[in-house]
Amino acid sequence: MGGFIPLGDASRPPGRIAPITLLIVAVNVIVFLQELTYGDRFVRAWSVIPIRIVHGNHAITLVTSMFMHGGWMHIIGNMLFLWAFGKSLEDAMGHTKFLGFYFMCGIAAGITHIVFNQYSSVPTVGASGAIAGVMGAYLIKFPRAHIHTLVFFFFITVVDIPAAFILVYWFITQLFSGAGSIAHTHVSDQGVAWFAHIGGFITGMLLIKLMGTRQRYFPRRDVYW
Repeated sequence: MGGFIPLGDASRPPGRIAPITLLIVAVNVIVFLQELTYGDRFVRAWSVIPIRIVHGNHAITLVTSMFMHGGWMHIIGNMLFLWAFGKSLEDAMGHTKFLGFYFMCGIAAGITHIVFNQYSSVPTVGASGAIAGVMGAYLIKFPRAHIHTLVFFFFITVVDIPAAFILVYWFITQLFSGAGSIAHTHVSDQGVAWFAHIGGFITGMLLIKLMGTRQRYFPRRDVYW
């Protein structure tokens, strides 16, 4: 079995600090450690439970659930994707605007999940929806960028792959998986909130157009203005 893991933007100047991206990663790690400490009670208190929100309760969990994860592989995978795509988008948008953008994508992703799972009582956690928004915006802003990518397929190596290929491939897999999950009575019982990913990605594509980016931040030739 093969696969790939994005590691970073090949065109982004090295050494630049992306403080908001770093802060989001740190908060995710801290909250995940709280989950490990306090267990299921903590998870149920702060995760998205669709039927609970549909009845007008615990709307704050649309935010808190964005910093929670279902296991080590879940948080590691999410943080790698955020690290790979988030830094350049933060450079382009500016720190404050990027933070607001991230929250809006995460909330929109959570709402999309609830729309397709209104009667579910299964807790949903993860930064995936917000990060999907970052990925959608990255596709619009940096369509010609390349990503340092760890590839493993009978061998392991790092190559630069067009970001558009990675992002479009990822989004298509979410669409097919989401469509397939509709056949099940409870989508969230499948373990992955596919429609949160889809909703977040589309929201990111739209918001980057509405919110705009800074006209000058650093020189690179693969930026789409």
